[in-house]
Amino acid sequence: MTPKHSWFLNMLKAFLIGGIICTIGQGFNNLYKHWGATEDLAASYTTLSLVFLAVLLTGLNIYPKLAKFGGAGTVVPITGFANSVAAPAVEFKKEGHVFGIGCKIFTIAGPVILYGIFSSWILGIIYYILMEFGVV
Repeated sequence: MTPKHSWFLNMLKAFLIGGIICTIGQGFNNLYKHWGATEDLAASYTTLSLVFLAVLLTGLNIYPKLAKFGGAGTVVPITGFANSVAAPAVEFKKEGHVFGIGCKIFTIAGPVILYGIFSSWILGIIYYILMEFGVV
């Protein structure tokens, strides 16, 4: 028998955890701007900081606990993608650096990276053709 879940409680937890992650990101952004970074540079540093923090928390086995509690609230921000890249590496580290970490790190992120690059390449060609015909 499948246990009953409260959709409202799950939604509230996801909102809470996702909101905390976004608040931390905004705090990083404000801090970097306070230190003199431009808007674009602060956004880049914020992204890097959140990815680093997510990978660190994944390695310390804290992020999976947040994900179990917050559900989709941990998946949607960029930290969810960082976790999905780091988690297989942590899980398969006992198999060694090459076959464990090196091969398994892209089990989830590999298709995302592959299709992201491929679709940007296709869209770039379409944009180039549209520019040549004066449409864009």
